[in-house]
Amino acid sequence: MAETDTVLYEARDAVAVLTLNRPDKLNAFNDDLHRELRRALDKATDDTAIGAILLTGAGRGFCAGQDLSARDPNTLTSAVDLGATLEKNYNPLVQTLRSLDKPVVCAVNGVAAGAGVSVALACDIVLAAMSARFLLPFCKIGLVPDAGSTWIIPRLIGEARAKGLALTGEPLGAEEAASWGLIWRAVEDADLMDAAFAMAERLSKGPTSALAMTKQAIQQSSDHDFAQQLALERDMQRKAGLSGDYAEGVRAFLEKRPADFRRSKKDA
Repeated sequence: MAETDTVLYEARDAVAVLTLNRPDKLNAFNDDLHRELRRALDKATDDTAIGAILLTGAGRGFCAGQDLSARDPNTLTSAVDLGATLEKNYNPLVQTLRSLDKPVVCAVNGVAAGAGVSVALACDIVLAAMSARFLLPFCKIGLVPDAGSTWIIPRLIGEARAKGLALTGEPLGAEEAASWGLIWRAVEDADLMDAAFAMAERLSKGPTSALAMTKQAIQQSSDHDFAQQLALERDMQRKAGLSGDYAEGVRAFLEKRPADFRRSKKDA
């Protein structure tokens, strides 16, 4: 395991486990955490042995959003440009998570608040401990939900529920988040990391290119009409059908055995 001040990076077989590591601050973001998380994501992306990424938090919370301890108006000599903070750090981060060509699983091990919710939901599959809570407390400090939350949350749970969460700042429990469709699944606290790693490991053994295109097709569907989405599926399926993964998948089906997509990558 490689360790920095703010992020832990562990390669376990074909899964890169990234752990936000500011537990005394509920893994709230500062510049160091942004920088180290970008480096860790780049490392996992560039490593051809890594097939999936698992993101979680150290301690009793996943991520409390922005660290406000250095932004006390009583100690600042001038106002902070929060738009610049988004442009520099959060927006590139959530865009990176959604555009990665490797699936990203998020294990929400405790509170996810503010931009921490956005980071979790920018991942492809989100599992949360039963004790986890999701909240958008922006309204309590005079701010607007950001880092993509006003885009992704209404698309997941609808406008009425999204407005309820954003305008009240009330917490949403993991089980209700799963029943609403905000996340994939809520699991017992003690089982979270095993379940999340099993999911990441399963995805890491899959057809990488097809999974990446599937991810992008689903994400692009909200911006397309039906004809445009049919055309996108056609183009992606054409590409997938020419891959070694497809050939291996068909062989495995006909031979009545599990597909070995890692072998197809070695043969490519």
